[in-house]
Amino acid sequence: MIFDKIKRAFSSNEGDPEYIEIDLGKEVKKSKVLVRPFVLKSFEDVNFILNSLREGFTIGIIDIKPLRSKDLIELKRAISKIKKTADALEGHIAGFGENVIIVTPQFAEIYKTPERKPVPKDNLLEG
Repeated sequence: MIFDKIKRAFSSNEGDPEYIEIDLGKEVKKSKVLVRPFVLKSFEDVNFILNSLREGFTIGIIDIKPLRSKDLIELKRAISKIKKTADALEGHIAGFGENVIIVTPQFAEIYKTPERKPVPKDNLLEG
């Protein structure tokens, strides 16, 4: 398509056009959302996870149990790094249970239940 227009423009003997109009709208790639599981066994695994998230269409489901059982300090560093990248990409991050973290890109949002305020014991007696 585009290459044919360029080829015709350069091979044409009808005169040199000042510019060539190229329609790039027809060749837009459709990107699918990829839900991808990860296992965080060591701090070094973070770079692989972050590279996948930076692609922009990956929802990461990260199992943190192996690193959690090994080294809590490394786990905190890893989660902090993932959170900073999610914030920079305007994505979202949330923990599900004790062993799973989900990270989404900008266009996806994680539902979080609203926090309930505790009812004072004095109000329970009045009703």
